[in-house]
Amino acid sequence: MKAQILIATLLAASATSAIAATYNIDPTHTYPSFEADHMGLSVWRGKFDKTSGTVTMDRAAKTGALDIKIDPASIDFGLEAMNKHAKGDDMFNVAKFPTITYTSKSFKFDGDQLVGVDGELTMLGVTKPVALKVNKFKCIMHPRYKKEVCGADASAEFKRSDFGMNFGLPAFSPEVKLAIQIEAIKAD
Repeated sequence: MKAQILIATLLAASATSAIAATYNIDPTHTYPSFEADHMGLSVWRGKFDKTSGTVTMDRAAKTGALDIKIDPASIDFGLEAMNKHAKGDDMFNVAKFPTITYTSKSFKFDGDQLVGVDGELTMLGVTKPVALKVNKFKCIMHPRYKKEVCGADASAEFKRSDFGMNFGLPAFSPEVKLAIQIEAIKAD
């Protein structure tokens, strides 16, 4: 009887883990962007053009993992002089800190819908908790890739000064609004 219970438990565990799927972030459809104050006069918007990582999700168990890597040297404000300044020592310091990461701690669901991710953002060598609100989430069988593709629109707010990015304070507000459009393709 004990052997039958053990076998049934192992089969159930393997069936549950088979539901989890890994998705590779599509760098051609994923662009973290942000808004930041410009001396109270206007809002500067920028984005990062190089992003990679994976999403692992088990929708039945309502669990998942998100690991994103952002290349801060790919920053684009639409103004080359600002891009150059942002890559320098007093802002993103890309020579010393060539990667920004976001690693999830947990996924939040409302019924079957993914609505949030709690995780940690590491920027300029500082790691702080940042919660992502998932405003939209959908998976489809992609007609071109012939694989499942999941997409989301997520947002968050944090203070750049919490990560040591103090350039222009207090004339520039430290609050940053983050928006991430992400698409990820199911791995083979």
